[in-house]
Amino acid sequence: MAFWWPLLVLGFAYAICRFLLMLIPPSVPSIEVETSDVVDDGTQTKENSYIYIPPRGRTQQADRKVQCYEPATMKYLGYFPALTTAEVKERVAQARKAQKIWATSSFKQRRQFLRILLKYIIEHQDLICEISSRDTGKTMVDASLGEIMTTCEKITWLLSEGEKWLKPEYRSSGRSMLHKRAKVEFYPIGVVGAIVSWNYPFHNLFNPMLAAVFSGNSIVVKVSEYASWSGCFYFQIIQAALAAVGAPENLVDVITGFAETGEALVSAVDKIIFVGSPGVGKQIMRNASETLIPVTLELGGKDAFIVCDDVDVSHVAQVAVRAALQSSGQNCAGAERFYVHKDIYSKFISEVSKIVKSVTAGPPLLGKFDMGAICVQEHSEKLQNLVNDALDKGAEIIARGSFGNLGADAVDQFFPPTIIVNVNHTMNLMKEEAFGPIMPIMKFSTDEEAIALANDSNYGLGCAVFSGNQRRAKAIASQIHCGVAAVNDFASTYMCQSLPFGGVKHSGFGRFAGVEGLRACCLVKSVVEDRWWPYIKTIIPKPIQYPVAENGFEFQESLVETLYGLSIWDRLRALVNVLKLLSEQNPSSSSKRRSD
Repeated sequence: MAFWWPLLVLGFAYAICRFLLMLIPPSVPSIEVETSDVVDDGTQTKENSYIYIPPRGRTQQADRKVQCYEPATMKYLGYFPALTTAEVKERVAQARKAQKIWATSSFKQRRQFLRILLKYIIEHQDLICEISSRDTGKTMVDASLGEIMTTCEKITWLLSEGEKWLKPEYRSSGRSMLHKRAKVEFYPIGVVGAIVSWNYPFHNLFNPMLAAVFSGNSIVVKVSEYASWSGCFYFQIIQAALAAVGAPENLVDVITGFAETGEALVSAVDKIIFVGSPGVGKQIMRNASETLIPVTLELGGKDAFIVCDDVDVSHVAQVAVRAALQSSGQNCAGAERFYVHKDIYSKFISEVSKIVKSVTAGPPLLGKFDMGAICVQEHSEKLQNLVNDALDKGAEIIARGSFGNLGADAVDQFFPPTIIVNVNHTMNLMKEEAFGPIMPIMKFSTDEEAIALANDSNYGLGCAVFSGNQRRAKAIASQIHCGVAAVNDFASTYMCQSLPFGGVKHSGFGRFAGVEGLRACCLVKSVVEDRWWPYIKTIIPKPIQYPVAENGFEFQESLVETLYGLSIWDRLRALVNVLKLLSEQNPSSSSKRRSD
């Protein structure tokens, strides 16, 4: 006891000191970002606030301008240039120069960059969410959930664990290399390119940027032509934080444009991350094959939401509606196929119908609405076509939400939240990614049937399984062919930023987030070195030195059995033979071989 008592006191004192240090906030400078171009303070002239009518029948690319407008009100926001191939290559070249400097930066400097960003985000949540809402039509609550919380969670995880996962990782050296030390080292890959979608303009920009910069890379991000206005403002936040830590200019860049701009980016960078549709993803792969760069593809999904017969129906109904209507046609994390056990089917339908009928869609910044606008022009027409196809094949609409006060110019940008029953897998609604506030519900009889229905899809991003028996829910989720699964919850996997995110089949491959996503931004190098240098070195055994002795193969056979034999006795017997062969001197055989 006399020996342990001082150690206990020291341990307790150390714990107290660590706790007190936690109470001292880190010194994090504030940054200033110019907001006059994005904040609507009511002083804009009529000329700068007109209603924008998107052209039909021709692309904006012909004008070499990315036109920006609020989808909820059609108010014009301005335009950004569609960069040419030459301009993109010049931007990447500048980022490459900056990366060579940043690659030598310390983790302390990189963590300070993250803290500055985190501080700004927390202090300016309203501004960030409002800009996302104006540019994509989502509500402030949806922006907070999908933009702010996810990004803060990623930053916090990188601050806590990022350095640990980028340090050399020591591995087993195996039996034949016991005298060696084996490790994996992680080096920056160079310039990362990212082509991101419009549904979460803040997080989709910050997500690849954070991983790339923290792992010592530079990054050039092409923001969506449907969310360039917000993306270019968010870029200013990143620039200010980088400047505050003395990072080189052009370490992070944001470019705007259309297909030509994206193709140029793919051809110039060292790795590409793409978030978008399967069709464009395939084109990205074809272009990336020209330079053989690694590709990460997140191509959307058709996630299954399975409800077993032993759940709390009212609770799961609320979660299901949130999953279906998430961000009004911007539900990249949403569920699009709902499978409900036949024994609770009627009760579940009744519960979700009551909820959906209470949902109101409208311009999110002009009133208290549960759901905002659809971001992409003419997407509501696609949604209606999916619904019409289902109705023609026997489906039935049983509940719809309502609209708020819509202006005549923006009415096409909204789609009412809709519940459809009597659906089946012959309908396009159950096969194609809808990306809209539609909730098709199908009944099942057995767990095996639910699993088969969930797997009957070209997509494989995620799933959610609900059951009062957690073991049952886990068993079902384990048999669904997808990249992420939530048991008795929805979309919780993405909030755990230590986990990788990505899918299979037409949902893409590769992962971002988590350890896997962070290391995917690295050149992974395997290294072997002498464990006890210079005392023990690798020496080629004499029987297999050139010229190889007659008993060289016999020696190799015995050596293999010594190292890998299944029984200890076989290995000991083989070891004796190895020692015997090493001690043998056979000058006559050597002389004969030389004479030959």
